[in-house]
Amino acid sequence: MTKLFTLTAVALIASASAAFAGDAAKGEKDFRKCKSCHMIADGDNVIVKGGKTGPNLFGVIGRTAGSVDGFRYGDSIVAAGEAGLVWTEELLVEYAADPKAFLSKQLGDAAKSKMTFKLKDASDIAAYLASVSG
Repeated sequence: MTKLFTLTAVALIASASAAFAGDAAKGEKDFRKCKSCHMIADGDNVIVKGGKTGPNLFGVIGRTAGSVDGFRYGDSIVAAGEAGLVWTEELLVEYAADPKAFLSKQLGDAAKSKMTFKLKDASDIAAYLASVSG
């Protein structure tokens, strides 16, 4: 019985991950929507020149939310990071769809987000960010 449960759990996790699989090549094109506020740069290696209104998105997948040194985040995203929020492709897609609702869900109360732009489906962009961040 335990073995059946384990196999079922693995299958469910695999199918959930597949549902969020994005196309990095499409995401590179779609990132144009993001670069007015965000750049992607690894130190002096600028991958995508963009704005500085939002944080640098290099290495965002696997990073604690609200943790880029020197960037002035809103209180809610910092609180979510302090509560343990670490960005995955799936969580980034959910956040981009409705940042305020996502943060409210994470924090369990009303939250604010400086990001007012909403993306209906950011799975390709999340895949692109994962691909350029090593």
